[in-house]
Amino acid sequence: MEPRGGDIAGYRERFGKDPLDFSASLNPLGMPEAVRAAARQAVDAAVPYPDPFCRDLTIALASRLRVCPDQVFFGNGAAEVIFRLVQARRPHTALLTAPSFAEYECALESVGCDIRFHAVRSDRDFILGDDILAAIIPGVDMLFLCQPNNPTGQCIEPERMRRIVDRCRQTGTMLIVDECFLPFVENGQSLSVVPLLTGNPGLVVVGSFTKLYAMAGLRLGFALCGDPAMVTAMRRVGPPWSVSNVAQAAGLAALAEDDYVRRSLAVLREEKHFLRDAMTRLGLRLIGGEANYLFFSSRREDVVESPLPLGIMVRGCGTFRGLGPRYYRIAVRLHAENVRLIEALRTLDGL
Repeated sequence: MEPRGGDIAGYRERFGKDPLDFSASLNPLGMPEAVRAAARQAVDAAVPYPDPFCRDLTIALASRLRVCPDQVFFGNGAAEVIFRLVQARRPHTALLTAPSFAEYECALESVGCDIRFHAVRSDRDFILGDDILAAIIPGVDMLFLCQPNNPTGQCIEPERMRRIVDRCRQTGTMLIVDECFLPFVENGQSLSVVPLLTGNPGLVVVGSFTKLYAMAGLRLGFALCGDPAMVTAMRRVGPPWSVSNVAQAAGLAALAEDDYVRRSLAVLREEKHFLRDAMTRLGLRLIGGEANYLFFSSRREDVVESPLPLGIMVRGCGTFRGLGPRYYRIAVRLHAENVRLIEALRTLDGL
């Protein structure tokens, strides 16, 4: 298995202590206390099986996002949702942009899908252009897009996304838009394709509670499907109790945490400005960065390994298709932690 962000257990095994983790892009404010309390309380009621349909959570999310409850599917994190979508549709041919989140490729490979890649060019700062439209042709059964993209943090502007949605409808291509990091983007709601679900039965939006509310260990993701039949199909290709009652309770509590989200965005705005300024002065090339992480390149190939003895984990992006060993991603954390990262990077010559 390729390395992923957030492997604290692996770091602990190697160094005998926990790291300061910049490799996993979670909300730096941590889990809201109300969410933590709801999860703890749910443990006491964990003897029965959880609701396999996540009824209360489904109704609450559908009301918040103004979709029909029968369009909502919950899973054990966004990764399970992605795999279920692929298992339910079983595409023969799929299109992926590169670089992007590796889980799409893993899911497609699990059904023996023929995968075509559309390279997003570094000389355009990895911004997806209209040339993607020519790659969406009849016979392409599925297209994954990440908004904003992981790891580059670049967003697809609304008019371009609408053209992609229209093109996919014309070619019969299922379009899956991963919006897991979109809540971290300033005015990100204006970039969401959720309003386009009506009239586009082949459109699916993937979202997650685990990043915004810093509850990755609880695992809670969802899909919003233009066609409710897709929800039924996804339920058929996996076990009925994949979302624990603890995760469901935490999700319900999280939906009430509007003040927490506003505070989070304010902190991220300020800390991204600090990190951008400090990293630019170090000679690093920053690219994108619309979400709660920063994507950058360096002249060095060891920016992952060098800070490890100092207790800091950085996400190397050389495992992403289309990127080399000199590309990296860091989460935006709290100020004192970000200062520690900058101090560690200053120890490296020739950045």
